[in-house]
Formats: sequence, C-alpha cells, structure tokens
Amino acid sequence: MTDQIAQPTITHHVQGAGGRYVAAVEGSTEQGYLEWEPGEEKDGNEVRIAAHTIVPREIGGRGVAAALVDRLVEDAGRQGFLIRPDCSYVARKFEENPGWAEFRV
Repeated sequence: MTDQIAQPTITHHVQGAGGRYVAAVEGSTEQGYLEWEPGEEKDGNEVRIAAHTIVPREIGGRGVAAALVDRLVEDAGRQGFLIRPDCSYVARKFEENPGWAEFRV
C-alpha cells in the first residue's frame, strides 16, 4: 500500500500593498508561504513580485512549494496580473513550465 500525500490547503492573505500565499498541511502546525510585493505596472497590468518561498523542513518534500507557485499562477490567470519571479524557486518553476510565459515579466 502506498501512502497518499494530502494536497496542502492554500489561502491568500493581503498584507498592506503585498500579500502572502500560505500552505497548511493536514497533521502539521507548520506552514509554508510565498510572499509577493507590488511591482511597477507593465502595459497597464498589475505586476506582483514573487519575493520568497519558504517551506519548513517538517513539511518539505510534499510538493508544498510547487502548490504555492501553482496557486500564484492560477490567480494570475484569473485576475490578470503578471509575475516577476525574484525568488529562485519561482523562477525555476517558470523555466520548467513554458506555458506560463504569458504571466512572466
């Protein structure tokens, strides 16, 4: 029998002019997060700078960071903003997913 890894629950919290995507994993009090800051508009579109992605060791290896980036990109598609991936992990995910190019600044 294989263990199923539960998908994290992702919530978005606006903090001042920026925000934070927070990932909660069932059975753990630790949370991962992706912080974004506002950037300069480009061609009339809002730009969000993906500044940091942090996942505590206790919940690492469960796809938490990837789920955070996925949610950011999903929201970009729904809300029409662009993403500047200053965080190296977010930049790598953009390189691995060429279909996301339309959302990248």
